[in-house]
Amino acid sequence: MERVGFNWAYGKPRRFTKSAENLLPGIPTPDTKDTTHVQVFYSRRDVKMRRLSRKKALSLVKELDAFPKVSESYVETTATGGTVSLFAFIAMALLAILEFFVYRNTWMKYDYEVDKDFSSKLRINIDITVAMKCQHVGADILDLAETMITSTELQYEPVVFDLSPQQRLWQSALLLVQSRLREEHALQNLVYKSLIKGDTTALPPREDGATEPRDSCRIHGYVYVNKVAGNFHITVGKPIHHPQGHAHIAAFVSHEMYNFSHRIDHLSFGEMMPGVLNPLDGTEKITPSNNQMFQYFITVVPTKLHTRKISTDTHQFSVTERERVINHAAGSHGVSGIFVKYDTSSLMVTVREQHMPLGQFLVRLCGIVGGIFSTTGMLHGLVGFFLNIICCRFRLGIYRDSQPPDINNVNHHQTPLLADPVIKE
Repeated sequence: MERVGFNWAYGKPRRFTKSAENLLPGIPTPDTKDTTHVQVFYSRRDVKMRRLSRKKALSLVKELDAFPKVSESYVETTATGGTVSLFAFIAMALLAILEFFVYRNTWMKYDYEVDKDFSSKLRINIDITVAMKCQHVGADILDLAETMITSTELQYEPVVFDLSPQQRLWQSALLLVQSRLREEHALQNLVYKSLIKGDTTALPPREDGATEPRDSCRIHGYVYVNKVAGNFHITVGKPIHHPQGHAHIAAFVSHEMYNFSHRIDHLSFGEMMPGVLNPLDGTEKITPSNNQMFQYFITVVPTKLHTRKISTDTHQFSVTERERVINHAAGSHGVSGIFVKYDTSSLMVTVREQHMPLGQFLVRLCGIVGGIFSTTGMLHGLVGFFLNIICCRFRLGIYRDSQPPDINNVNHHQTPLLADPVIKE
């Protein structure tokens, strides 16, 4: 293989050849016959052709310019145009600021799927005060799998049923929030977002020493049960378990001591989370009857919560309340007490806190700026057109020629009319 070069020592190029393996492209190499001459491997024609191709490419790119530049001397500015531009800039700024606040805000997205977790245990958190002495009442849980959880896993504490002024104020505020949550469902999203900032909804301790007798019983604690339907109940007598089922020993409790007025300070399912308000928190039931039955039918829904502050697995529930007086003579049969019947849902809810992506925010921002700019331009032109019509500018001759053409004026290069020839006889 040979490379071809040119020797410029004698005024005109002289052709010579050189082996390619001894030459490097772009580096001058002395000739074997005349070492004073320099070989050139790129001709001037090639360099000139490259420059021309670059100029053609640059001119082609200039022809594709979609933003032609107009000299300022050819631009006419008006007061109306400046006013419209000012309003357009103000609208752009306001909408851009509002869009930025929307970008900073987050919202909760709810997804639903089938709950595939059947083997795990369900935790029940209980804090209920009953207007009876602790030795007269008993609490236990019995589910459909015939699994009984006795009251030995719960704590019994003698307390005063009546609340102190500060505790009553706390309960009133809690019930007010509960009513707002039932009316305005969107407030629950705010509760989810501020979980880490919230405090537990437990009843605060009494600020003064109780002088009244502690004739009530506070049953509190937590238990783990199977994820099947069950019945948590508080009734007269301590529970016992036997092969045929379970029973409560109530023979030693006088019927006049029956009083199932109660207050549910807290009842929830799943792990405890600060700031979460449950539907039955703060509920208080007062009854004058000794044979009152209170029933709460609860549907527990497994919930996964993922926010920027917390990520956990919990449970939320809906409840239906019912109460009636036990009167066997009137056909109202049953047992006096407090019965919480719960069942787990087959659906699981996933709650995620979402945020607007940065790309979507930029696209919406460009849409605001471009839309307002184009719309105001079209409105300005349309209003100006109608104003010109109303002001009769067509009648004033604004859109006519400044001097009408004169057909008899030779300066306008018009052909003069020729008179008819006279025929002489």
